[in-house]
Amino acid sequence: MIEETAIEAADLLGDDRSLLIVEDDKPFLTRLARAMEGRGFTVDTAESVEEAVAKVKAGAPAFAVVDMRLGDGNGLDVVAAIRERRDDARTIILTGYGNIATAVTAVKLGAVDYLSKPADADDVFAALTRISGEKIAPPENPMSADRVRWEHIQRVYEMCDRNVSETARRLNMHRRTLQRILAKRAPR
Repeated sequence: MIEETAIEAADLLGDDRSLLIVEDDKPFLTRLARAMEGRGFTVDTAESVEEAVAKVKAGAPAFAVVDMRLGDGNGLDVVAAIRERRDDARTIILTGYGNIATAVTAVKLGAVDYLSKPADADDVFAALTRISGEKIAPPENPMSADRVRWEHIQRVYEMCDRNVSETARRLNMHRRTLQRILAKRAPR
């Protein structure tokens, strides 16, 4: 399967297969980098806006996967830096905080797609290699509304450093209700 994917990638990617992945979640960054190397990319990584912009100035990649929210700033700054250096770069935004306004801004700055987390390597590869104007197939197994809600609560909980009271305040939810939700298993 991986060998077939690598052969398909060689046909779709052309000669320049440089890929910059900008993500501050180290385990996810490592997994995605390894998976994309298996699909024929030459991968470089960065964990901050500052590091990514420096790498773009040294040599803009043909492809990029950029997290929207990074520890030292906004991933849209990286997208803009890539677009300044290389018009033909295919950049996608990957975020756990998706909304229409940021998606529109990302596309205006030159991103070719906008994926919500959790996205796997197949989703990222499909977005990077999709032909312009090609319609996106609906997901075979989309997340349920309960799962989407649970994922959002978990993101806010992690963002608040696992502080239940602060998470409940930000979600406008009673603390005990939040504790019950956190104690349950993730819905399917």
